Amino acid sequence: MSPGDAQAGPERPSFRLVDVTRFYRLVRYENLVAGVSGGVAATLVLHPLDLVKIRFAVSDGLSMRPTYNGIVHCFRSIWRQEGIRGLYQGVTPNIWGAGLSWGLYFFFYTAIKAYKQDGRQTQLSAAQHLVSAAEAGAVTLCLTNPIWVTKTRLVLQYDAGVDPSKRRYKGMFHCLLKIYQNEGIRGLYKGFLPGLFGTSHGALHFMAYEELKREYNNYQKLPTDTKLNPFEYIAMAALSKIFAVSATYPYQVIRARLQDQHNQYSGVMDVLRRTWRNEGAHGFYKGIIPNVLRVTPACCITFVVYENISRFLSGFQQS
Repeated sequence: MSPGDAQAGPERPSFRLVDVTRFYRLVRYENLVAGVSGGVAATLVLHPLDLVKIRFAVSDGLSMRPTYNGIVHCFRSIWRQEGIRGLYQGVTPNIWGAGLSWGLYFFFYTAIKAYKQDGRQTQLSAAQHLVSAAEAGAVTLCLTNPIWVTKTRLVLQYDAGVDPSKRRYKGMFHCLLKIYQNEGIRGLYKGFLPGLFGTSHGALHFMAYEELKREYNNYQKLPTDTKLNPFEYIAMAALSKIFAVSATYPYQVIRARLQDQHNQYSGVMDVLRRTWRNEGAHGFYKGIIPNVLRVTPACCITFVVYENISRFLSGFQQS
């Protein structure tokens, strides 16, 4: 066929307006509401462990910052110096970030899955779940990365309880404004590259979660959309989360160090070189214990809240 013949034939773009319209029809806003609810609930309960994880993750042994002998010592030190307020530094952007991230993640993930199923009742493969979750994660990160930068900056204000008037950032929105004024858009997207790699974490997590649910329902000879009990959701969410964390944790250390206002790195490769040179492989896993202690129950809370609220809202709309 000649070029002229090809041009004369019907156009077949890969993503047409009809595709956009069909994708929009597959969007379910109850997934957004349920995801936000789950993320906020988990964050309110477990933020102190997130704060401890970040402080350990950026502890490179070279900067002038507090040192902790372990998780319990870290909690005691912060409580003694700053009280309950110290343990909840950065909670506002964490609530915004976790709520929006989980909400948008479920929102895009379920729509992408439905789009790929194209109205068929067949289940997607593990690889398709992996790709769908990665795509949802990449879109979500583009929208939420500035919030995660502010959370890291606020969590690392070590002197906040000593003299609040000397804090560089007074709150989430003040932090966003100051970063934009001093560092521009680039500052708001620090840690984006390792965060993008970190979408593999969410992809592995959701793939494992979907596969566990499918295998469990097959084993019980139940329909694939059967509603499970809270304990079953908790078990599957916990197992899939531990698997994902173990496989991808170093990216969180790299991202936290890039976003840290107390140290300057030229980029991801600079973090990798300096961390390896000064701390070895151990440096890439700093904070993993408080992270596992936080994300496992957080994930369980999020998924149980999500599954129940999404089903409630779906049933409410159909009634």
